[in-house]
Amino acid sequence: MSIDSKDVEKLAYLARLDISEKDIASTTNSIGEVLALIDQLQKLDTSEIEPLSHPLDAKQRLRADEVTEQDQRENFQALAPLCEDGLYLVPRVIE
Repeated sequence: MSIDSKDVEKLAYLARLDISEKDIASTTNSIGEVLALIDQLQKLDTSEIEPLSHPLDAKQRLRADEVTEQDQRENFQALAPLCEDGLYLVPRVIE
């Protein structure tokens, strides 16, 4: 797939990017190289390759799920204008 300077100008306008006239040629060249690489990758046969969730098959180490703070709900609800059964009461905004 090829791209010309008119396409780059139109893309810049749609993306609200300010590309100067002197940079349009280099931007056109860069986008053309990326599109050529995509075309090259699309020619590869990937039917025998299984999808990966992570290329290194790494495991994420998780910290222990422990409570580290004291329950302060009573203190916070004492500051609220209206509370009932542990819930904050707010004015109805949807009719």
